[in-house]
Amino acid sequence: MHEPIGIAGLSHLGLCTAIGSAAKGATIVAFDPDATLIAAIKTGQLPVNEPGLEAALAEHGCRIAFTSDPAHLTRCAAIYVAVDVPTDDGGASDSTSVGAIVAAVTPRLGPTAALVILSQVSPGYTRQLPVPHDRLYCQVETLIFGRALERVLSPERFILGCADPSRPLPAGIANYLGRFGCPVLRMRYESAELAKIAINCLLAASVSTTNTLAELAGAIGADWAEIAPALRLDARIGPKAYLAAGLGIAGGNLERDLATARRLATRAGTDAGVIAAFAENSRHMAGWAWRMLCRTLADRTKPRIGVLGLAYKPGTNSVKNSPSLALLRMARECSASVHDPVVPGSVAPGTNAVARPEMVAEGADAVLVMTPWDEYRALDLAALATRMRGRVMIDPYRLFDGAAVDAAGLDHYAIGRPPMRASHG
Repeated sequence: MHEPIGIAGLSHLGLCTAIGSAAKGATIVAFDPDATLIAAIKTGQLPVNEPGLEAALAEHGCRIAFTSDPAHLTRCAAIYVAVDVPTDDGGASDSTSVGAIVAAVTPRLGPTAALVILSQVSPGYTRQLPVPHDRLYCQVETLIFGRALERVLSPERFILGCADPSRPLPAGIANYLGRFGCPVLRMRYESAELAKIAINCLLAASVSTTNTLAELAGAIGADWAEIAPALRLDARIGPKAYLAAGLGIAGGNLERDLATARRLATRAGTDAGVIAAFAENSRHMAGWAWRMLCRTLADRTKPRIGVLGLAYKPGTNSVKNSPSLALLRMARECSASVHDPVVPGSVAPGTNAVARPEMVAEGADAVLVMTPWDEYRALDLAALATRMRGRVMIDPYRLFDGAAVDAAGLDHYAIGRPPMRASHG
């Protein structure tokens, strides 16, 4: 029987990693210094919202020992530091929480156990840790909010930073990673740390290019939904390319890596102008819904709006850099009703939080779909329209079919296509 793996820090990253690893058959010691958090998790109260996570815990929790006592980590073959790293409004990371967990668990390393930094840290962080380098590793995490458990269970590859990439991995780490059946790419610490930034910069490039061209398509009478399939069939771009237009980059992770890349380039004397352009494009697209609102309600005094969605994306309760909250800050002069399936309306002070999505339309001049939750697809648009005072549907992500919006008698505004005026006029 293999020795257990320790997961230290049970916020989003650590909790999803612990539960997903148990689902793959690993024995896990899941540690967090917050005893109240541990007690809540043991009763099934999870601090994060992720599809399938609660069910996976119910099914595989028998292989996880949750504890607030770091002494229980001494029997682990490896301890993964998996605390989430917060960012400020400028995308700068604060690694204080990582250092605190490292300090708490390092004294509990067994004589042959390894320490693995799974938390995202800047290049150079791992190498300076006071841990013997032959027992110190950093692993790149590539979780996606709303798909985190899926990503834990089915990784494309593992990227592992090592002091000496040519040396075999310790048996405990090799056995653990072997459960997932994917390639393990070993490289020096700094390469692994930069690999995460590189992944997100290239994703940001795709998002920014898509949003730029989709907005242009709407302005010149083209339809981005007609163009995207042609791009996916180009082998140089591919079927999984980020080609869905949206409201810029949100959530914190991509913003952090853009900021880190720019900071490192400044320090190294290299050019990062293209990275700065991605960030600027994101700021521009974040204001798209507000620009449409101003254009369509210019003649209204004290307009009323209904906002569907507060989370920054479906499948999560995170509101970090949420386009919806940014819109509501710009629309302070509007009377706003809001709904989200998982995020409480209290995150948007001064708004009217409603219990059911169709209620946001009551007396509204415009309804805006700011988070494309699947739950909203089932809305009866005709019934929604009867509740409204105005005729405007602002649907950046094209959650609704334009013909259906037209049939409901609403004007449809979406990124990547010219506005569709309803046949009512």
